[in-house]
Amino acid sequence: MRAIWKGAVAFGLVNVPVKLYAATGEHQVPLHQVHRADGGRIRYRKTCSVCGESVEMTDIAKGYETADGELVILTDEDLAQLPLATEREIEVIEFVPQEQVDPILLAKTYYLEPERTAVKPYALLREALATTERMAVVKVALRQRESMAVLRVRDDVICLQTLLWPDEVRAADFPVLEGDVQVRPQELAMASSLVESLAADFDPSGFEDSYEGALESLIEAKVAAGSTQGVPEVEGAGRRDSEGAEVVDLLAALQRSVEKARGGRPEKPAAGTSRGKGSAAEPKERATATKGSRAKTSAQAPADGDAAAEERATGTEGAAPARGGGRGGGSGRKKADASGKPAASRRSAKQDEGDGGSSSTARRAKRRAS
Repeated sequence: MRAIWKGAVAFGLVNVPVKLYAATGEHQVPLHQVHRADGGRIRYRKTCSVCGESVEMTDIAKGYETADGELVILTDEDLAQLPLATEREIEVIEFVPQEQVDPILLAKTYYLEPERTAVKPYALLREALATTERMAVVKVALRQRESMAVLRVRDDVICLQTLLWPDEVRAADFPVLEGDVQVRPQELAMASSLVESLAADFDPSGFEDSYEGALESLIEAKVAAGSTQGVPEVEGAGRRDSEGAEVVDLLAALQRSVEKARGGRPEKPAAGTSRGKGSAAEPKERATATKGSRAKTSAQAPADGDAAAEERATGTEGAAPARGGGRGGGSGRKKADASGKPAASRRSAKQDEGDGGSSSTARRAKRRAS
């Protein structure tokens, strides 16, 4: 067993350190609510009645509604500030006769185990309760709630049995029992005779849950007949254990996250693949083409510049013929460009055209002089 509480029993000047264990536990065949069609588990979610969204346990607080419709919200911090003087102590208030404790007040039972250093005072309290046939009325705080309880002896163990508060016991209000009922002596004698015929010492081990036994037999018969099916698995949904707590497969969640992150961007090509070589060669080809085009442009620029300089040098007196020769030079340049000749060939052709224009101008000047 696992201790659910640690503290001390205090009576007079004596303190007995103890551990608290649950003394009872209900047993039943674990049945789940499933969908009749496919066997899927039925789940319940905590949703807000205002916004309709699912609410996590960390966002849930306690609320009290007043008589006039106002809501008071109490957080865990508010409740933690409430004083609980008996939080780690079982305070003995008085010792009362056993028959004075109404069984209707009895609630849950716990075992008290003493610490190794407190066995003697524990045994002293146990023997005192058994000898005097009394119960110790105590107050204790369990799960942030103060309860009234009694200490009584069962075999060699001191049991703590919580009690209901007096206002938690409902009154039996049945008007039909208020009438005067006449019971004849013969009827009472027959009833008493029946009671005596069924009289026995109470032994709870002689009783069993017949319904639970029949249910287990039904399940075993279905399993033997092969009337079963696999438990359906819901992808991406958490599983729940017997207490309803959601169990998440962390490794699977991380794997899905990695795959989702990789799917949002292209993968880098591996080194040494044909795609990688092609990608490396393309920048080199573009660089070579750019370098060649720059060289071609620079070769054309000096040729055009030399032709223009020669035309300006020969056009000193005959402006019109010089322009005509220039147009002829321009035409020749267009043909050279169209023929695809090198830049040096185009420059030689332009120089010849420029010389022809200079001779024509000289002849016209000689005629005017004569």
